[in-house]
Amino acid sequence: MTHTYEHRVTSEVGRLRTVLLHRPGAELKRLTPRNSDKLLFDAIPWAGRAQEEHDAFAQALRDRGVEVLYLTELLQDALEYEEARDVAIAGVIDDGRWGDQLRKMVEGYLRDLDPEVLAQVLIAGLAHEELKAGHGLVYRLMDRHDFIIDPLPGLLFTRDNSAWIGDRVAVTSLAMPARRPESALTGLIYAHHPRFAGVEPVYERSLEHVEGGDILLLSPGVVAVGTGERTTPAGVERLARRVLGAGLAHTVLAVPIAQKRATMHLDTVCTMVDVDTVLMYPPMASSLTAYAVTADGGELRVAEPRPFLEAAADAMGLDRLKLIDTGLDPVTAEREQWDDGNNTLAIAPRLAVAYERNIETNAQLEAAGIEVIRISGSELGTGRGGPRCMSCPILRDPPPA
Repeated sequence: MTHTYEHRVTSEVGRLRTVLLHRPGAELKRLTPRNSDKLLFDAIPWAGRAQEEHDAFAQALRDRGVEVLYLTELLQDALEYEEARDVAIAGVIDDGRWGDQLRKMVEGYLRDLDPEVLAQVLIAGLAHEELKAGHGLVYRLMDRHDFIIDPLPGLLFTRDNSAWIGDRVAVTSLAMPARRPESALTGLIYAHHPRFAGVEPVYERSLEHVEGGDILLLSPGVVAVGTGERTTPAGVERLARRVLGAGLAHTVLAVPIAQKRATMHLDTVCTMVDVDTVLMYPPMASSLTAYAVTADGGELRVAEPRPFLEAAADAMGLDRLKLIDTGLDPVTAEREQWDDGNNTLAIAPRLAVAYERNIETNAQLEAAGIEVIRISGSELGTGRGGPRCMSCPILRDPPPA
């Protein structure tokens, strides 16, 4: 008998049942001072310690009854199917840097790999020196330390490359070239893994740039989407059109945020910790605005901008949205925001996972009655992402009324 799996996420805080994680692997060991900027890491992580921290994070979720799925294992399963292998290899060899001869060599090399090794190469990359049979002009002119297929250390942050909205998945369109192959892999999993048979995407990676870290499901029917360094206004409009048209929401809030690395996504400055409570970076609480987008027949209606907390509460049917303003001095607030203090993952209402190093932010959460599960993240955080960034919820219970 075929098992039927449920996939549905309608809020940030309904009890978490199933989550997709990526345990960091060999791709982290391929970060060097020479390539870390290109691959979007601010420091060279200690890979072994990062794995230990990630294992502890996954265990903390399991201890609370959450089913943890690993991206690598799902990818290996999907690559058992010839059609999925063909799609994966075709996507990788479509690289204008290579030239015909190198492309033919790489294709032959990849086709000889079993699913487990192919998955590893797609994630950890293929170094120049690993293609033992390499020859030809392009191959010979490459630096011996270059990668023919780049590693994907950013895959650690599974929130960005896909996001569930209701019972449909948005396979996102990532803005940074170094990260674009990530959504090809998640798209492959959702299209070919038996667990996701029949799942209909609500967004595809070929569309305008949208990243999952900018998508907040404030309540059933209300989706906030940040637009800044990664998600474009055109991406917000396209996602709004798709989500509203599919009946997955009645209101999409477009939320402009500063276009800089410290605030690369909406979830770096604001996350939800209860059905009516947000944790927010203090300088943003009064300055963040939102444009309410609704469907009017086949067209989008865009309201005038309003303060974010006010517009969100109105769309959610609340008198007001409670704010945990960390109330920190400016230096501490800036440090803890940089260290992902606002990037919490709610496992259930009033129960959140946070990095242990954000001492002041966590104290403010607990003072407001939020239980905090502290995890270590000294190495995991080198790519600028916290517990929410590292997790893609696939199934949550509906939030309590």
